[in-house]
Amino acid sequence: MDTESRVPFETEPTALETAPAPLEVRPPRGVSLFWRTFFFLTLLLTGCIVAWLQTFRALEYEPRALQSAQQLASLVNLSRAALVHSDAIARVSLIKTLATEEGLRIKPREPNDTFKLYDVDALSRNVSDQLKNRLGPDTVVAREVNAQGGLWIGFTIDGDQYWLLTDPSRVGPVAGITWLIWLGTAALLSLTGAALIARLINRPLKKLSFAASRVREGDFNASQLNEAVATSEIREVNIGFNRMAQRLSKIEQDRALMLAGISHDLRTPLARLRLETEMSVADAQAREHMSADIEQVTAVIDKFLDYARPDHLRTAEVNLNQVIDAAIYALGDDPHVIVKTRIEPNTRVMGDAVELQRVFTNLMENAVRYGRNPSSGVVQIEVASKAKDNAVLVKLRDHGVGVKPEILEQLTQPFFRGDAARSDATGTGLGLAIVERAIARMGGRFALANSSTGGLAAHIKLRRAGH
Repeated sequence: MDTESRVPFETEPTALETAPAPLEVRPPRGVSLFWRTFFFLTLLLTGCIVAWLQTFRALEYEPRALQSAQQLASLVNLSRAALVHSDAIARVSLIKTLATEEGLRIKPREPNDTFKLYDVDALSRNVSDQLKNRLGPDTVVAREVNAQGGLWIGFTIDGDQYWLLTDPSRVGPVAGITWLIWLGTAALLSLTGAALIARLINRPLKKLSFAASRVREGDFNASQLNEAVATSEIREVNIGFNRMAQRLSKIEQDRALMLAGISHDLRTPLARLRLETEMSVADAQAREHMSADIEQVTAVIDKFLDYARPDHLRTAEVNLNQVIDAAIYALGDDPHVIVKTRIEPNTRVMGDAVELQRVFTNLMENAVRYGRNPSSGVVQIEVASKAKDNAVLVKLRDHGVGVKPEILEQLTQPFFRGDAARSDATGTGLGLAIVERAIARMGGRFALANSSTGGLAAHIKLRRAGH
């Protein structure tokens, strides 16, 4: 391999391209179940409170109007009777007493008096109608006479017309400060109840979501749900989920045991077969081909084992520079392979050192196998990285012919090989699938894209250590 592969760039390499959409696109953030439930419960309770309030007000109008009309009619009738049966001297004293003790004023009604009828709302109109029914159709109920506000009732005494002025608060409004306090209290209790109900509904779903995420990560022991909850439906879901997790755990254990057995049972006869080949085959060329076939079978077994590794992985701080240097060293000293790196010194990421080295080894082997420049016959690989927020973006690209855009997404599928786009496809079709699974196990993301200047580029996003 060219010695340039062991030193940083002397000249500025191709800039790290923006990671493709699969690395940056986030699913749209929707409204959580808690807030959806809270909103609908609040809407329902608010509608019920408003409907109850309107019903109560409608039922209260008639009784309040009747009561107010009876009281006002009694005042008018008592005042009329007292004035009719009293002499002139006593009448003056009576009028003063009514004004002082009862807040009632009686004054003659003049022909040129101007007034505004008492018809502010439904209650006032209802009171006016009730007073006319009790005192006679010529009764006038006004809210203002000669620009003086109040509750004015016009009546007659022996053909003479009078005004009786009283306090309008005798016909109180339906709503007041007390009603506002009770309405606010009801609204507050309704919102609190809606929040508690929404939380009660959302809590088992959050636990189920957390348990499902742990199962997805391969941590079956941390995904047990409570099977003794009071709600029968939730209890059945928890029991079913726990049984499913136990079954998956058993399948995972069986798979690991089977893979260990396959590895042991196949490697032993392969090693014995290679030894026998070296000792018994006289033809050097035939011996070399047979040894190569045995090595290829061993490599295929390794690929299958790498792909079938458990999904759960414990991460730690890893020096990215050392991992990439080890992957470059594993390529050997091929003069037709040139690797250029631009990695900031002491770049640390969260991951597994062995898995990361396997990732970059697979990517570089893939570039060596498929990324050869068709004109020069040289494989040129560029590796660059940069820190971005709490992540490290790594780009590894070759200068080959690239692949067709329509098969980019299929390259990470197991056993898929882009034979039509990149020649000499002799692998198992698991290399890039292994890379994608390993990156996902370490909490990162992986995507492939054709480079704008030619060749295939692998984009890796890893968690930055210390963030």
